[in-house]
Formats: sequence, C-alpha cells, structure tokens
Amino acid sequence: MNALQLPAPAKLNLFLHVVGRRADGYHLLESVFQLLDVGDSLAIRVRADGVIRRLTDLPGVPEEADLVVRAARLLQAETGTGLGAEIAVDKRVPLGGGLGGGSSDAATTLLALNRLWDAGLSRAQLARIGLALGADVPFFIFGRNAFARGIGEDLLAVTLPERWYAVAVPPVAVPTARIFGAPELTRNSKSVKIADFSSGAWSFPGPQFRNDLEPVACAQFEQVARTLDWLRGFDARAVVSARMSGSGASVFAGFASQQGAAEVIAGLPAGCRGFVARGIASHPLAGCARD
Repeated sequence: MNALQLPAPAKLNLFLHVVGRRADGYHLLESVFQLLDVGDSLAIRVRADGVIRRLTDLPGVPEEADLVVRAARLLQAETGTGLGAEIAVDKRVPLGGGLGGGSSDAATTLLALNRLWDAGLSRAQLARIGLALGADVPFFIFGRNAFARGIGEDLLAVTLPERWYAVAVPPVAVPTARIFGAPELTRNSKSVKIADFSSGAWSFPGPQFRNDLEPVACAQFEQVARTLDWLRGFDARAVVSARMSGSGASVFAGFASQQGAAEVIAGLPAGCRGFVARGIASHPLAGCARD
C-alpha cells in the first residue's frame, strides 16, 4: 500500500501553572492547550512482517529513542498485532520549542496505527499508552482544545475563541527537564477554579493566567528573554498578550485577525524563526479512535 500522509498539529499552552509535585517527582500542572493548524507531517505505511522502521533521520535522536518508534512498539505490545510500519516524519515544529512536536508525532502514530492495524482501542486506552511517552501525548489523542490538570492526563474540553497567533522561535533549544529541575521554579501556584472551565467555554481573562516556567527559561536562556521582550512590544494590538509556550523556547501572542499576526511576524528579530498559525478546535485525526 502507499504511505498515508498524516498531520501532527502543534499546540500552545495559553497558560501553564505548576501547582505541586508528586512523591515520584512529577510536577502537577494546570494549563489550557490550544491546537494549531501548523505542525509536522507523518507518512506511514503498514508492513506485514511486524518490523517498525523509521525512514527519516532526526539529528541527535537515535531510532530507539524516537517517540514515533516507541509509540508504534508500545501499541504493538498492547495489541499483540503481527503487523509493523514504516514511518517518515517531516519535521516542521522545532525541537525544544515548547510546541509539542514530538508528543504530537507520537499521538498521530498511535491514532493512525490504531486505525491502520484495525486495533480498535478506545481513546482512553491510547491516552494511557501515550502518557508513558510524555505528558502532552494524551492531549493530542484527546483531540480537542482542553483544560489540563494532573501531569497532563486529566482533560476537560473547552471552546476557545477563534484567534490567529504570531509564534516566534528563538535560535535555542530549551531542555524541558532542565527547566522543571530548576530549584527556583515556582511549584505552589494557587489552583484555578474548575468553574472557570466547566461551562466548556473560556475567553482567557486576566493577568492571573501566566506560564510559571517562563521566568526560569528567560533567566537561563537570554535568547528567550530577548524575543519575549520584543513580542511584548505588540501587546497593545494583541487579544492574548505575549508569553512563552510550554517550557520554551517559543513565544507567542494572539490576534483577532491573520493580518494582525502576520504584521508582527514580518518584523522578526535577526536569527529568529516564526510563523502565523490559526487556532483550530479539533485534531484532524480525531475520528481514528472511539470514545
């Protein structure tokens, strides 16, 4: 069969609070995830011999450590299938950018192979597998914009206003473990009220919503701090003020129109990459698993 071309959308954390830490060291988080209409692209072809192969090299990431390979092998083990797959990834989302690229690739692999292998697993079953790969993977399998709690696995669907985002990517990769391991990281933010999200709609009110990882990343990576300062110069035009996504390095601001976001990206600082993205309501592969 021909390889299927499959999307792996990026995400933004519209806020990210660290509200505690479990005994096993995992941080307890609260966040709102926004899906974007940009991301990586995967090409997947089923094999009859059970072999899982990665067809594209990812610098610095050996095949055995690649999340798409690990996802496919975990799904094999869960289902006992004798089928395999060849997977090629067209990387567009920067590594260490806080945009969920690797987690989204893993989720797309699980969703696609669940259908291609006729595995029949539910979304909850796939999310359990995905959580072993990374805290953001269950969100992409969930497939809708969401308020997240716990280590990222407790998800409540939310409806977000239609917005366009200017996303700037400084020339640095930020290691997630280094930011979460910093002794100065705030780990006791007050938990938000679930009533703010239980209606299913959220309009992103007030400055009380922030990214607790942002001060740490800015202190350790000057490029992040400089890019964020530049983007904050456009806050008067923005409907979502400038902030960092995830553990960085990417920063973003939200606008009411595509033109508003494009005007900002047109003036990117030297050395930065950037793009305009539209927020979307659901994952393109949401139908690949039953609820």
